[in-house]
Amino acid sequence: MTRKVTKAIFPVAGLGTRFLPATKSIPKEIMTLIDRPLIQYAIDEARAAGITEFIFVTSRGKGALEDYFDHAHELESSLKKSGKTALLDLLRTTNMESGAIAYIRQHKALGLGHAVWCARRLVADDEPFAVVLTDDVIMGEPPCLQQMIEAYGETGGSMVATMEVAPEKAQAYGVLDVAEDMGAIVKARGMVEKPALGTAPSNLAVIGRYILAPSVMQNLNKLKAGSGGEIQLTDAIADEIEARRDVFGLRFRGQRFDCGSKAGFLQATVAFGLERDDLKEEFAEYLHDLMSLRRAAE
Repeated sequence: MTRKVTKAIFPVAGLGTRFLPATKSIPKEIMTLIDRPLIQYAIDEARAAGITEFIFVTSRGKGALEDYFDHAHELESSLKKSGKTALLDLLRTTNMESGAIAYIRQHKALGLGHAVWCARRLVADDEPFAVVLTDDVIMGEPPCLQQMIEAYGETGGSMVATMEVAPEKAQAYGVLDVAEDMGAIVKARGMVEKPALGTAPSNLAVIGRYILAPSVMQNLNKLKAGSGGEIQLTDAIADEIEARRDVFGLRFRGQRFDCGSKAGFLQATVAFGLERDDLKEEFAEYLHDLMSLRRAAE
């Protein structure tokens, strides 16, 4: 029987340079997709999966991210006095109780594996844990991490979320070498971080959701530099396979948006906007008119 996963690590120490100048003063993770910051999408997904303890690996300049989850007493009082109960209820969904979130500093940008390793003292030696990357926003039902938790209950070991990518794009991802394909779940023979063009062992790319066995954290203790001179989480997971411990990939049901890129952020904005009952009619009409004007101009 697998142990229940209740802790998730959120590596949020990045500088967000692809979104400069906005990220000069605003942490990338609280940039808003419609009317919710990226971090809220990640937190809501984790909550739906049964996560109750949230570990944020941060860096300098992330104070606004920490403030976001605090109680805004003056604002709540103002909304209450104004009778804006719907907005008050919405605001309260962003509150986190004392002790639910822990903040750890990553003092040097040494890679994703290093960021996860920074949280090692907050995860017990025998405790599996999740890792959620906020750049990857996933539209799916049930949410991606919940799908993974359910699959992990059957497989144990470690599990990564995977999606199929075109061969020419595989070099931007960690890629699974598949030992056994069981449909939605695949068993890994190996993992390769950013393989050279034409050398990827499959078209299954790993994206930013992980459920990891405690031994992965022990692998990270080696602080072994990998691709790009950084400490790669992919390498620590690959070590699991070499040690003959199970690692699985899940072909999740849903659509992933790379909100770490401008194009991905815009695509997510359109997709989520068209899903909103309060926006979709007006927004769809605008997009239709815009495309009609573009076609006429061509």
